Amino acid sequence: MNDPDRLADCYPMIAALPDAARARLLASARWIRVPAGTLLFDDHQACEGFPFVVEGSVRVLKAAPNGRELPLYRVAPGETCVISSSCLLGHEDYNARGVTEADTLLLMLPKPVFDELLAEPAFRSFVFHLFAERIADLMQIIEEVAFHKLDQRLATVLLGKGRLLHTTHQQLADELGSVREIVSRLLKGFAAEGLVRLSREQIEILDPAGLRRVAGG
Repeated sequence: MNDPDRLADCYPMIAALPDAARARLLASARWIRVPAGTLLFDDHQACEGFPFVVEGSVRVLKAAPNGRELPLYRVAPGETCVISSSCLLGHEDYNARGVTEADTLLLMLPKPVFDELLAEPAFRSFVFHLFAERIADLMQIIEEVAFHKLDQRLATVLLGKGRLLHTTHQQLADELGSVREIVSRLLKGFAAEGLVRLSREQIEILDPAGLRRVAGG
């Protein structure tokens, strides 16, 4: 399967474009393959284009000067980056950071062509539909940070990952926008209550019902 075919499989919207618009997209866009851990964009950096993720994933987050991070969302194949969209639409620099989580294949659409394609109903509908979905996700994050205690949020995250989790305390802290020491202390509390069993880079859930009670406050 060649790259245009993979692109169309991930983004069926492309098949709905008129032939000329689809040809313009494919001719002007640039394929990029980057390894895991690559910084794709950062705060105050100019937005050069609109990314289509064909393989891998991109983690988008806010980073504080003290090193703490708040994950905002992930961009998987078939999805788009709402912050890239908003920067292109508003002619603003990036206000977040994007890092690849795995080896990632991207198609980068230059800003002038992005602007042109917004005149096409299929492309415009695609951009704004995913824009609305991402805004809803971000509102949920705001609600969790503002109204839910960290122990509730940690219990919810654990319950969403299966009975046996292969993860580190730092990875959980990054996902929750917290620090490792606090997450480790909460996990030790869960273990003392018999809710989980802790071992190196592994967490076994012993009492899902008890965790659900914690998650529900």
